Amino acid sequence: MADLRAGVIGIGSMGRHHARILREMEGVELVALADPGGDRFNVARELPVGRSVADLIAAGLDLAVVAVPTTLHEEVGLALAEAKVATMFEKPVAASAAAALRLCEAFDQAGVLACVGHVERFNPAISEMRARLRRGELGDVYQVATRRQGPFPARIADVGVVRDLATHDINSSQWLADSDYAMVSAQVSHRALREHEDMVLITGRMANGVLVNHIVNWLSPMKERVTIVTGERGALVADTAAVTLTFWANGSVPTEWEQLRQFRGVSEGDTTRYAIQTREPLKAEDEAFRDAVLGVRAEAISLADGYKTLLAAEAALEAAASGQTVHL
Repeated sequence: MADLRAGVIGIGSMGRHHARILREMEGVELVALADPGGDRFNVARELPVGRSVADLIAAGLDLAVVAVPTTLHEEVGLALAEAKVATMFEKPVAASAAAALRLCEAFDQAGVLACVGHVERFNPAISEMRARLRRGELGDVYQVATRRQGPFPARIADVGVVRDLATHDINSSQWLADSDYAMVSAQVSHRALREHEDMVLITGRMANGVLVNHIVNWLSPMKERVTIVTGERGALVADTAAVTLTFWANGSVPTEWEQLRQFRGVSEGDTTRYAIQTREPLKAEDEAFRDAVLGVRAEAISLADGYKTLLAAEAALEAAASGQTVHL
């Protein structure tokens, strides 16, 4: 079988890495690149660099990665859907939930696969956490709490911290809890005096009752990427920057004496740091996209999933603006 013909539009801070991976990937041939700003990272090598999605489509593609600014996702995506090119969008899938829904409809009508690149779900610490939760190792899940803090990324100009960073945690929390957000409250601030928010605190509840909370900012001098899932048997702690997963066991001894149990709560038990296989999350993400196009594996993140993530993100912004809890 011939290799899938691949292209990347937007070869900046993220697109250049997709280009690198696709160039090396088995079963894929990178044949086209496009970026109106040119090839500032020198990733094209022998390939010409087009300036538009039309240039990309003209190369005759089987699949494309969209890594242009978020505000351009809808325009580029609609053109790729019309050309019947399987597409993966860098997260978030679009600048708004309404735009994401239009993309969902366009690719559905075209009968073409499309997905969104929420790369955190391919981080080995998070994927191992998910696997252990699915096996019931934590028992009933009570809460998902995340902290994502660090310095301001100069590459971001078109969205705030909610759409850029919090969507990572919203999407992975939906996946870990196996549920969608039912209600959201939030607070934001604009400490850097930009148009968009740079700090957010989000609290909420999933449809299945799991509590969630997210601390996200890009004004911290320290970089932190932590996800904690608490359940009846203890807590799983994933550090996606260090790529580690630790289990903190609930050390309480179960008792059948109901009156005593009401006063005891839980206690600290054994702590286990799991050995997990580490590999580049972006490579795993791109391989899942390739395999979805080939129809051999269904682990790529659907546009519908990305749409639900944007719904929750917009609910957080609405809640922060109104001071009211938003019900989805």
